[in-house]
Amino acid sequence: MGGKCPHRSVKKRRYSHKTARRTKFLIKGDDMVYDQLNKPDQETQPLPLDEDLPGMGQYYCLHCDRYFSNVAVRDEHFKTKKHKKRIKQMMGPAPHTQLDAELAAGMGMPDNGPKLMSM
Repeated sequence: MGGKCPHRSVKKRRYSHKTARRTKFLIKGDDMVYDQLNKPDQETQPLPLDEDLPGMGQYYCLHCDRYFSNVAVRDEHFKTKKHKKRIKQMMGPAPHTQLDAELAAGMGMPDNGPKLMSM
């Protein structure tokens, strides 16, 4: 009576499009977006045309690192809760770096705080 379900392979095939969509456009990490936002020479330059990106790469959200198909979709994105949370996250403290992780694991120089004056 046991055994595998005969439709198991069909179910796996059905959900494979989600992983393909997730990996289609690689997004930057939080630290890279934070560094790009805090560059001192931030000028508004027109984005280069790219046929592989949605909307020819012209409609871009810098905070979320996403491209949109047109202005209306991008403006709707600016009103969403995800975008507003992302702005708050990027305006807060700097994201953790590899150095922070090494210090937390005890692999770097210890931080004993400021030296106290002894009398």
